Amino acid sequence: MNGSDQVRDDFCELIEAYALGALDSEERTAVAAHLATGCAECTAALGEAQRLVSQLAYLAPEYAPSDMLRGQLLKTVREEAAANAKNLAKSGLRAAIPFWMLGAVAAMLLFALYNAYELRVTTNTIQQTRAELEKQIQQQQESARELAIARREASILTDAKSVKIAMSADNKDLPVLQATWNPELGLVVSGQKLAAPVGGRTLQLWLIPKAAGAKPVPSVTLRPNQDGNLDLLVANPPGRPSGTKALAITEEPEGGSPQPTTAPIWVGAVAGK
Repeated sequence: MNGSDQVRDDFCELIEAYALGALDSEERTAVAAHLATGCAECTAALGEAQRLVSQLAYLAPEYAPSDMLRGQLLKTVREEAAANAKNLAKSGLRAAIPFWMLGAVAAMLLFALYNAYELRVTTNTIQQTRAELEKQIQQQQESARELAIARREASILTDAKSVKIAMSADNKDLPVLQATWNPELGLVVSGQKLAAPVGGRTLQLWLIPKAAGAKPVPSVTLRPNQDGNLDLLVANPPGRPSGTKALAITEEPEGGSPQPTTAPIWVGAVAGK
């Protein structure tokens, strides 16, 4: 290989970097001077390198950023390009990066910003979908719970082993409540046209044991719904029908009480089976 071939080889190795604008000023000047000699091989290599670099703008997938995003980005690119051109003019230097490369960089920057926007939109959509799914799961669980309660109450009300207990009040204006107690399945208390206690008060169910001198055993608190209906399942009463003389309901402070603080409003005798 003669000296001329060695010179061409050396410059050929720098052509791609020259096309990218990645050479320092000394190397860029040397390559430009060599190309000015009309070297066909290096000129062809430069054309091929510029063609390949120009394809960078087309490597990004298609996208459709909003008009506002595109306008803001192009405005920023123009302002920075004008500032760079002004600075270069003052220094008497020529821009090292070709104009077509600025276009490629701007396109890739647009794509990156659009991807970030799409990521935020996708993240928000996933979060909304997850919240809706969790809501549906909670609704299904609540429906399943209500169905299970309804089935258990139906079993208590229809089982032959259940004890029926009428709970009447001294106040004749108050309705009679109905309690049904099954030794295995629990206790159901129901009634209609009931007024809810006011002033931070609640109703509480008590089991009155048969044993002489035994104190009332506290059970759950209960409250009619907004329509005045009461439908309460006590899955695990603190006693059994065979050991209980009566059921009673009093009005107590919110949250219930360990012992009755008022006289019973409703009382019903438990007839053992």
